[in-house]
Amino acid sequence: MGPLAEASDVARPPQRLRTRGAGPTAWLRRLWRVPRMIAHLLSGLATVLFVFPSLDAHARRVRIRRWSRRLLHLLGIDIRMAGTLGSGRGSVLVVANHVSWLDIFVLHAVGPVRFIAKAEIVRWPVVGRLVRGVGTLFIERARRHDTHRVNQEIARALEGGDIVAVFPEGTTTDGARLLPFKGALLQPIVDAGGDVRPVAIRYRTPDGRASVAAAYADDVSFLGSFWRICGERALVVETIALDPLPARDRHRRELAREAEAAIRVALGLTPSGSGPGTRAGPAGESP
Repeated sequence: MGPLAEASDVARPPQRLRTRGAGPTAWLRRLWRVPRMIAHLLSGLATVLFVFPSLDAHARRVRIRRWSRRLLHLLGIDIRMAGTLGSGRGSVLVVANHVSWLDIFVLHAVGPVRFIAKAEIVRWPVVGRLVRGVGTLFIERARRHDTHRVNQEIARALEGGDIVAVFPEGTTTDGARLLPFKGALLQPIVDAGGDVRPVAIRYRTPDGRASVAAAYADDVSFLGSFWRICGERALVVETIALDPLPARDRHRRELAREAEAAIRVALGLTPSGSGPGTRAGPAGESP
């Protein structure tokens, strides 16, 4: 498959969180999808609790990838991937733009990877146990010095052969902008002398138009976002793995700027700033 960045022209700004999920057909889709999603979530939790303890790391990764692909299938979301996450040259840290809570499952479906997430998630009923069980690393956003602890965990994960993923914007957007990347969580890949893999993520309708249906931005709650996605006929998520950036002897801020620039070009976005269409993100990183 050729690079999607070349096949997809400059990104057209999506309309502000207007979707087509309000008619009677959307309600029928939700009646079909929501019970199946609940069953799939419970199945994943049971796997984490009762099956994962007896599996090795490779077998767990296979299960995570399969479960994530099934989740996207149940929601009517088709993945189109250009490139691969690994570099074949050692440790890899994936750096991606952040549009939706679905981004995590999208990267798991093509990875899987280990994510950095806000510590509050681990206290969520059911979901917290599930995300911990798949190897998510957690950071306390309110504690600036927690970055040092998390970087040590990232370093151990990289040393163990895991691909780790971060969303250095520190927030989600509606997909029409890219916020400045922060470099605090890139230090472990510099120390490891590995590669930063920029990954561009965008959501479209099946006919190629930009879509905000998956965007987890503005004042949309998680349940509101989930409800809206369940009402959509279908979505396409494009993931574009760009050329790796060697991290050895580089400064983390310089790497963050280069990864941001590469993703901005792939998405066809102009220089961005903060403003409407964003949400406080999972990591709360410092530059």
